[in-house]
Amino acid sequence: IPSLLWDPDGKPQAAIVYLAHLSDDERQFVVTLILSKLITWMRSQPGSVDLRALAYMDEVFGFVPPTANPPAKQPILTLLKQARAFGVGLLLSTQNPVDLDYKAMSNAGTWCIGRLQTERDKARILEALTSVTGKVDVGALDDQISGLARRTFLLHNTRDPQPQLFTTRWAMSYLRGPLTPTQIAELTEVRPEGTGTAVTTPAAVAPAAPPVANLGESTVAVMPPVVDGIAVFHLDPAAEWAAAVGAAPMPTRYEAGAAVRITVRYDDTRAGVDHVTEWEAVVFPLAEGDRTVMEVDHDSRDFTDVTAASVPYELTDARIDSTRFWSSLSSTLKERMYREGKVTIFKNAPLKLYSRVGEPIEDFAARCEAAADEAADRATAKLRDSYEKRLRRVQLAIDKYGAQANAAADDARSGDFDLVAGTVFDMLSGRSRSRSIASASKARRAAQRRVDAATEKVDAKVAEYEVLQEEFQDEVADLVDEWDVKAGEIEEVAIGLEKDDITVGDPVLVWIPRA
Repeated sequence: IPSLLWDPDGKPQAAIVYLAHLSDDERQFVVTLILSKLITWMRSQPGSVDLRALAYMDEVFGFVPPTANPPAKQPILTLLKQARAFGVGLLLSTQNPVDLDYKAMSNAGTWCIGRLQTERDKARILEALTSVTGKVDVGALDDQISGLARRTFLLHNTRDPQPQLFTTRWAMSYLRGPLTPTQIAELTEVRPEGTGTAVTTPAAVAPAAPPVANLGESTVAVMPPVVDGIAVFHLDPAAEWAAAVGAAPMPTRYEAGAAVRITVRYDDTRAGVDHVTEWEAVVFPLAEGDRTVMEVDHDSRDFTDVTAASVPYELTDARIDSTRFWSSLSSTLKERMYREGKVTIFKNAPLKLYSRVGEPIEDFAARCEAAADEAADRATAKLRDSYEKRLRRVQLAIDKYGAQANAAADDARSGDFDLVAGTVFDMLSGRSRSRSIASASKARRAAQRRVDAATEKVDAKVAEYEVLQEEFQDEVADLVDEWDVKAGEIEEVAIGLEKDDITVGDPVLVWIPRA
């Protein structure tokens, strides 16, 4: 770090670490490494109320996002929280405040706010300022930010009571844009005398770019003309899908491709599906006739207006200067989407259930099991009602015959009592005993027959009751098994597209950097 801040003679100097030619992962690595070294050096210094060193990052997008944790995020947050105590400042710039973590914003003491493009960005700034001071006049700041002119900034310092407006100096700048590793090496090849060698030049760490291809019949030095209404961009080699189209970080030529976004609506009334999604693709190489279409997830950050210096453009037989060509391309993509575009869901016909788009089959199967359980419960309840009526009738019969058996038993016991009483009476009165005994025995046998008949009827109805209970349990088990089988009857259903459900956005011409 000292070799970046001071030359060998001890004079302060500015050190520029250039990252534009690196991939996203490489940028994260370099920023994390340098800032970690800066923190280590910083903590070896005594505290200071004066500015000892200033670290400036141009475009901090992607390094301190609100939802992710890239490697560079932690050292940046550490510097924002602790560096001021050591006299080290950190200056961050970005075009989109919504891409910054609130912890980073809340630790910033000085804000320079320019023209904001979206209401979300402005709302994020006002929210962060309010959380920092708690005394911000949001309405006044909102009006001031909305009324900022070009090159005018609102300066808000947490130590000052009111914000101030200032403008930047006019400066001559050719806005050359990012440099290639070869150009960096050329610019740093000749170093002034007295300059130390502590700072490694990019030429020592970056491989030399391959030579630019000689212009021939297939290449031209300037971009071929494009019909009005078609946006033109160059692919950033650091885009996630750049490797899929063979993009090179150090190109020798640009080849034409097209990026397109298609909005499709899958709808099926019977299945209850009404799903809108976007399908993004790149057509590369861009040519007449058969075209290779690659599905990639692209967005505006993958495209840039910056081009590599002295890199020619490969001519294509596609009539990119003709409206008819672009119309034909859109029609071709729409036709292809009509033929091949589909979304797969799951269906359970017995239960009349359909899955939602994107619902895992495990979740749908669980829903089917729950629905089958409910159906089985309803069928069981209906079956129970039917059996309860039959069981109630049998129970009434059991009660009736039981009452008859009890009455017959009472008659039998009464006959026995009459027999004993009659015998005693006959003995006292001198009547014939044999005749009384015969008459009483006959009555007792008749009563016993009634008891036996009623008891047999009770036993028969009890047996019938038990059989009905067993039949009910068996039918319930069969119902559960039947609905379990229905729950497992899951099949795939493909939902296609109607042409009216397909909307092709305006295609974009993208020049792909190729080695």
